[in-house]
Amino acid sequence: MISKPFATLSLLAALSTLSLLPAVARESQPLVGVAAQYDTTHVYVAPDNVGKFADSFLATFGGQSTKQVTVTVTPTPSTTTSQLLQTPVGTVSLFGFTTPVPYPFGQERTGYLVRDLDKALAAARAAGAIVLVDAFPDPIGRDAVIQWRGGVNMQLYWHTTAPDYKAFATVPENRVYVSPDAAPSFVKDFLRFSKGKIEEDSAKAPGVEIGRPDDHFHRIRISSIFGRMTVLVTDGHLPYPYGHETTGYEVTDLDATLEKAKAHGVTVLVAPYSSDKRRQALVEFPGGYVAEIHAAAAP
Repeated sequence: MISKPFATLSLLAALSTLSLLPAVARESQPLVGVAAQYDTTHVYVAPDNVGKFADSFLATFGGQSTKQVTVTVTPTPSTTTSQLLQTPVGTVSLFGFTTPVPYPFGQERTGYLVRDLDKALAAARAAGAIVLVDAFPDPIGRDAVIQWRGGVNMQLYWHTTAPDYKAFATVPENRVYVSPDAAPSFVKDFLRFSKGKIEEDSAKAPGVEIGRPDDHFHRIRISSIFGRMTVLVTDGHLPYPYGHETTGYEVTDLDATLEKAKAHGVTVLVAPYSSDKRRQALVEFPGGYVAEIHAAAAP
């Protein structure tokens, strides 16, 4: 069992101290985020798969792509194609590097737009994050990469000209897998940084959600100005493809979405199943990007 008594009780005890944290955080930390529609999932694919992935992703979820450009998006020399795939259920920053990818790029799961990059980095450090890549200029603004306890990497970015994007129809969830050792610190630190709140704390979530139907695990759902996050606390004994998905996309009709996806080159890795008032599946898009897709279960 994942949720061994000592591990579960230890984590719950640590999280119980968070009840006063949002109020404290509001006083001590600036609001650095903007809104969920400005946060993207970073997807790196081989150059010959960029077009295939973009076509498949947009055919599955709808939306459009920005114009593809060839740029340097790292502080050291490199070259990649870059474009945004903007859909009603989530946005992807798509990269197709034609040069080797400098470390640690490719390991960050998301890009979060912030109001002021220097203030955001100060807030992240104050909340317990480390800065892996300090601030550097890109063609349209500035970026940095941070890491939270538990090994969760995120990119923060700021645009010289503020973007103006339509709100999502449904907000995607950032799916974060962490160990019981790191979970209390990660949750506490991220709540302080994001000024978010815990929406749900399930000490015995159904193990089917991580490919282990006979077990249970600890699941925490968080909401903040950056959108939704699901923290999956596990012992790391995860069957493929669990742990590879970084984002969950909410749709209105899961079966119809999967049929569109399969018609455009998507492989269903985990067939639909029901848990936690939702039906969900795991899929792989051309180029290797693994995602969770879910819809509310019928009443």
